[in-house]
Amino acid sequence: MGDLMQQMEPRTFLQEMQHHAASGTSAEPNSTPAPMLMSMHGQWMLMFHANAFIAEIQQSSPRGGDKLFSTNWFMFMAERKLGPGQLTLRGMLSLEPATISGERYPLLFQQGETAYGVPIADGQHPHNFLMELAALYDLHLGRNTLLSAYLAPVGDPALGPIAYPHRASASENPVGTLGHHQQDSTHIAYDVATVGLTHRIARIETSGFHGREPGEERWNLDQGAIDSWSIRFTLQPGQYWSGQYSYARLHSPEALFPLENQERMTASVMYNKPFREGNLASSLLWGRTRSLSDSSKENSYLFESTIRFATQNYAWTRIENAGRSSELLNGEHPLSPNFTETPLTHVQAYAVGYDRDIDIIPHWRTAFGGQVTLYGVGQPLQSVYGTNPIGINLFLRLRPFSDNQR
Repeated sequence: MGDLMQQMEPRTFLQEMQHHAASGTSAEPNSTPAPMLMSMHGQWMLMFHANAFIAEIQQSSPRGGDKLFSTNWFMFMAERKLGPGQLTLRGMLSLEPATISGERYPLLFQQGETAYGVPIADGQHPHNFLMELAALYDLHLGRNTLLSAYLAPVGDPALGPIAYPHRASASENPVGTLGHHQQDSTHIAYDVATVGLTHRIARIETSGFHGREPGEERWNLDQGAIDSWSIRFTLQPGQYWSGQYSYARLHSPEALFPLENQERMTASVMYNKPFREGNLASSLLWGRTRSLSDSSKENSYLFESTIRFATQNYAWTRIENAGRSSELLNGEHPLSPNFTETPLTHVQAYAVGYDRDIDIIPHWRTAFGGQVTLYGVGQPLQSVYGTNPIGINLFLRLRPFSDNQR
């Protein structure tokens, strides 16, 4: 039991990996805070972790939109000693299929997945109701070596960094990233099996999983054959740093292009530094997908950082440079039978935001805030979008926390 409590504030990479507060089996700096509710019931440590926004978005540009919606996720976790190792059971769900109407919320220049049988353009799809159902088992092979196994009917394979909804550097941002489908879209995958080996400050892991992205029916499980694989190397050189490189082969990930297989590579560096009455969390991320049919490539780059200061205040930025394809010009219309998707241009997004906790509900950090996003538009898109689109978000955010995490 003492070992379980020690992992709530990990000091070593092995303790961080057994903490399991991130998505899938991904890692973050040991110093990263993980606000949650915790209690002991017999031999079980129970935890509840969540993040929820109620947001209003307004966007300029002929392709912009406005909407009231909620992005949210809720994680339930139970850990205990079992035999020579540690068993962790984890479930994560999202109510976005009910809180995001029309299968999307407005997000200029976003593309990926479908709604009502046609491509989503300038919108972000909701997450599935079941985001993760997983069992993890960790076994020490020595003082400095940990063998881990992860099995999930729905979960997150060893590919990419922590997914954007769970990154501390993105904790106050209510909307998705433009590079989601080059960086971390596999954070909801099916029939995932992962084996990892951690030694001192390094970890190597590999996954097999079903490569197709979730379908439009967001309430069910889209299980299938294990037809894709990934490998990830993580290095954790100290309390404040974490880096990873990952590679994957994805079988038929996109419903609109079922004969296309993809290669994906990602690399990232994360930094987290606590200080008196605050914390600074930052991420630098690159992701690339390459079609194995015609070798066309799309790259995306991201920097994001969130600072908490004077206990109740948060300020953040997200800067992106993301490749976009010709599919975006098609809009939300059926693709013609002879349509070929090709790389088109890059767009840039520059977001800044602020919110402040008011804590009107016990054990829930409640904040009101806002975010402004400016866009840089590649030449091939300017006739459609204009040259200076702007997006504005106003929101209410809720997040649970324990008394000792104030």
